[in-house]
Amino acid sequence: MKKDIHHKDYRPVVFKDTTNDFAFLTRSTAATEQTIKWEDGNEYPLIEMYISSASHPFYTGKEKLVDIEGRVDRFKAKAAKADSLRSKAAAKAAKQVQRRNKSSSSEESMKLTDTKTTATEASDNDK
Repeated sequence: MKKDIHHKDYRPVVFKDTTNDFAFLTRSTAATEQTIKWEDGNEYPLIEMYISSASHPFYTGKEKLVDIEGRVDRFKAKAAKADSLRSKAAAKAAKQVQRRNKSSSSEESMKLTDTKTTATEASDNDK
């Protein structure tokens, strides 16, 4: 076996799931300032985590929402903003179409008026 390939700080550490107070003792090199008194009476370094096998939906079979960083709220806010922008863009497009239709109908009515005027003038000239 090769010498000096493992970390020097490989020691027993307690990992604790903060959502349901599930904890287990294992070995790790993870650094932490916190400590906890374990069941055997010894004090070990403590690493807190938000999800473990005791709270993860895949292992528990239960849907449980654990959103510590607010990811779901940020996603919902982005979705709401996108919906409002989409509706504003649709309203703007509808308004532009309405303006185009209004201007084209007024142009047509002007053409019809010009045509009637021209026809009336032509008939007056014929008399």
